[in-house]
Amino acid sequence: MNQTIQDARTIFQAALSDVDPEGLIHQKLSLEGSVLTVQADDEPLTFDLDQYHRILVVGVGKASARMALGVEQVLGTRITDGLVAVKYGHTEPTSRVRLLEAGHPVPDAKSVEAARSIVSLCRDADEKTLVINLISGGGSALMCCPHSDSGLSLEDKQQVTQALLACGAEIQEINCIRKHLSGVKGGRLAQALYPADSLNLILSDVVGDHLDAIASGLTAPDPSSFSQAVAIVDKYTIHDALPPKVLDFLTRGSKGEIPETPGASDPAFAKTRNMLIGSNFQALKAARSKARDLGYNTIILSSQMTGEAREAAKFYLGIASEQHRNRTLAPTPACIIAGGETTVTMKGDGTGGRNQEMALAFLNELKNRPELHDHVVFLSGATDGNDGPTDAAGGIASAHGLEAAREAGVNLQRYLDTNDSYNALEQSEALLKTGPTNTNVCDVQVLIVT
Repeated sequence: MNQTIQDARTIFQAALSDVDPEGLIHQKLSLEGSVLTVQADDEPLTFDLDQYHRILVVGVGKASARMALGVEQVLGTRITDGLVAVKYGHTEPTSRVRLLEAGHPVPDAKSVEAARSIVSLCRDADEKTLVINLISGGGSALMCCPHSDSGLSLEDKQQVTQALLACGAEIQEINCIRKHLSGVKGGRLAQALYPADSLNLILSDVVGDHLDAIASGLTAPDPSSFSQAVAIVDKYTIHDALPPKVLDFLTRGSKGEIPETPGASDPAFAKTRNMLIGSNFQALKAARSKARDLGYNTIILSSQMTGEAREAAKFYLGIASEQHRNRTLAPTPACIIAGGETTVTMKGDGTGGRNQEMALAFLNELKNRPELHDHVVFLSGATDGNDGPTDAAGGIASAHGLEAAREAGVNLQRYLDTNDSYNALEQSEALLKTGPTNTNVCDVQVLIVT
């Protein structure tokens, strides 16, 4: 069983390695003479850098420092200036692109400073400027720029973020509200970049890879509306958890008193090129390849798993039971791989994240299925290395964890009831820790059945 646990870790690490942002940049960008070539799915894009007076590199997100490192290696001294906002600790030794660390998942004063500085750099760009913009997940919190007509403070935005994270809303719903409260999200950064040419290289942490949702769609046309934002507030009944100024602003927007976020017809998007360079499915394919190398019969279940983390755990346990009994998905030994992004509705004051909660819920269900104890290992991990506000990437449920929990006297259900997955898994020797990975493509689950 210990070897199976190690195999699960190895498979997860293979997923991380394949979506390393520095490597992805080198796969997509190449420079020959003055011509920058960008590999696209249909046909390559080319930019003659001699036609530009300045080349700026900006960006935001947990993976953007490593993306910037890759761009520096390709362009070198051709970079005129650069500034990228990253989560605390998610840094790289860049030389031409400045890094500004800021708060995530709740914005802080550094998030406001990052937004102001990046927007200022973008607004100085003219038609003879090429801006290479590096976007990855986490950007919604790392750039905090309240809409100029909203009258919102940083404290207001923090309160909104905390309410949305706690209510169990999906990331697309959270970002819909964020976009309509922001001066940069929902395509408004593209407006700030205009009339410069912008090449936006995007690493997806959103289920379905919708460009308008990644980092709240900084450079993508926004199909959502103020009315949808109001409907989300109603859906989760979080009126009392939001500042009155927020409710008033969203309501005025829904009545047409405030301009909507820019749509596809906005002239800024004629100068904007958005390119997806990495995704969850790419990570899952690498995990599948490694699992096959290790001798497992492997399938990818889905890259679009959503819903409550603890309910997803029951789903995975059901798959494990069926696979053990009937070999329905693959011959034994089998490895079932999936990904996506689940949610947690907070009902307690414990510490953890969606992957840890999923692993704890799986472990809690596994304890009542002794026929599976010696045959099942389940790993759930965040590809950025930080699951929730913790230093863990997720957790690993196995017979070893059950035995450690029993010896430590851990009541798994009680910890689950208070959303205290981190402490339960720590005592159960079941935490998955990688440290910051400087990439970010949602979550990966690895289910091994022997």
